[in-house]
Amino acid sequence: MLQALESLDERVFLFLNGIHNPFWDEIMYWISNRFIWIPLYLFILMWMYKILKNRLWILLLFLILLVAMSDQISVHLFKNVFQRLRPCHNEEIKSVVHLVRNHCGGLYGFVSSHASNAFAVALFTLFIIRNRWFSAGILLWAFATAYSRIYLGVHYPGDVLAGSLLGVLIGWLVWWLWKLSDGWLGKHWKWYRKAYIIDDKDATD
Repeated sequence: MLQALESLDERVFLFLNGIHNPFWDEIMYWISNRFIWIPLYLFILMWMYKILKNRLWILLLFLILLVAMSDQISVHLFKNVFQRLRPCHNEEIKSVVHLVRNHCGGLYGFVSSHASNAFAVALFTLFIIRNRWFSAGILLWAFATAYSRIYLGVHYPGDVLAGSLLGVLIGWLVWWLWKLSDGWLGKHWKWYRKAYIIDDKDATD
């Protein structure tokens, strides 16, 4: 059963990875670059500050926890445990893998940390901002980031799917912890209680 799934995953990868051209090579390379999205991260932080005011400083701790959990769990509990080679390191197919800028990354690829991080951030922030246009945009960004890993030849679809599901789980878990902490601090911390002002017009459409 596992062999059949891996074979299917490989065939789907080769099909998707085989659809490419020089224009999309550059687009997907930059979509996959984490640093190019710094303006997006700053925009999200400003939007959340508009909603949460001074409570944002506590939320930042949960954002750090979110990214740390997603990144470290995807590496230490998945990549290093399952040790599934990336397609660009798989000797059986590496000669036909379309690799952009000759960059393959680390040896193992299950699960995709890019996909996990993107979906963790997307789910967590859409729960905070709760705007349908933002939700659509941030999910589109997460899907594009995840797909770029297949296009670039560094992950199988299964790596990306599992990473995305892991990110959704972590995003929901950290948001739930944030809600518990936010409520507790609002009741027991005087300074925080003063900052506990949410404008419903900012939080919803």
